Amino acid sequence: MSSHQVTVQPSGRSFEVLSGETILAAGIRAGIGLPYGCKDGACGSCKCRRVSGTVVHGPHQDKALSAAEEAAGFVLTCCGVPQDDVVLESRQVTEAGAFPIRKMPVRVNELTRLSPDVMRVVLQLPANDNFQFHAGQYVEFLLRDGARRSYSMANAPHSGAGKPTANPPVGATMELHIRHMPGGKFTDHVFGAMKEKEILRIEGPYGSFFLREDSSKPMVLLASGTGFAPIKALIEHMQHKGVTRPATLYWGGRRPQDLYMNDWVLQKLAELPNLKYVPVVSDALPEDGWAGRTGFVHQAVLQDHPDLSVVQVYACGAPIVVESARRDYARAGLPEDEFYADSFTSEADKHAA
Repeated sequence: MSSHQVTVQPSGRSFEVLSGETILAAGIRAGIGLPYGCKDGACGSCKCRRVSGTVVHGPHQDKALSAAEEAAGFVLTCCGVPQDDVVLESRQVTEAGAFPIRKMPVRVNELTRLSPDVMRVVLQLPANDNFQFHAGQYVEFLLRDGARRSYSMANAPHSGAGKPTANPPVGATMELHIRHMPGGKFTDHVFGAMKEKEILRIEGPYGSFFLREDSSKPMVLLASGTGFAPIKALIEHMQHKGVTRPATLYWGGRRPQDLYMNDWVLQKLAELPNLKYVPVVSDALPEDGWAGRTGFVHQAVLQDHPDLSVVQVYACGAPIVVESARRDYARAGLPEDEFYADSFTSEADKHAA
């Protein structure tokens, strides 16, 4: 079988791509930490610049890669197939290798409603399993019909699963925050028939969203809805590692109940003197009695930080929030390679025309 070589600058890392294989699939297989999100050509998180070589794209959404961007030399690695040896530029790729991706059975340990439409699902991993991940990454549920559903870990590796040791404790657990999408194949089950002790299958870890610990820049942590889950994992990781960089969490929801772990954040404020918190609600009703910030959460960041040239941004949640932040923060001076994102692309988003 023929293959092509892909090299990523400035790290100089290279890997082999088999005939017909996408660049991202080959990079994951080789343990190269390419940036990516949905893996379906919908979010644009994997977009990078082509320095040389030829890449042909499979189906993807225009918002992820426009015709003008493609003509200017940008590629989506999740659906881009090299036709010869290719050189890409992605400053998010470092020398560090990725954790191995594995499949495993998990047991539902706990189901807790955090709000009317958000369920905290705690999964127990197989005894003595050495599942490793970065705070901020996600796993995919493997459904019986072959479908997959992606959810971020809401806990840091040191707490439960993901401990980088040879023998994690028996009963290591993983926390997920799952929002109910009415009519959704998986979430209807989570909010309906799912019971504790049910056995599911997962695969992971996936994703390039994790804390860059080689920087001293102040951080903006931007979350909408359940985009808070990986941000929570980042905050836990920062506390565990003694990271003292200033960080401000902006968490947005339509109504106050969407900020479903507000008390947890307030507790962390008391424990972490370098953490600040700005909750933002866009559609509060009079009966909510909301007296805090209102409007769109990504715009609240710009109101407080009109110059973003000296910060790092970690953004998670609805695609419209992540895309708006990426666009508007660049205009406010944020360097392109200081914006790290995980766009929570739904199945409807992925299959949009």
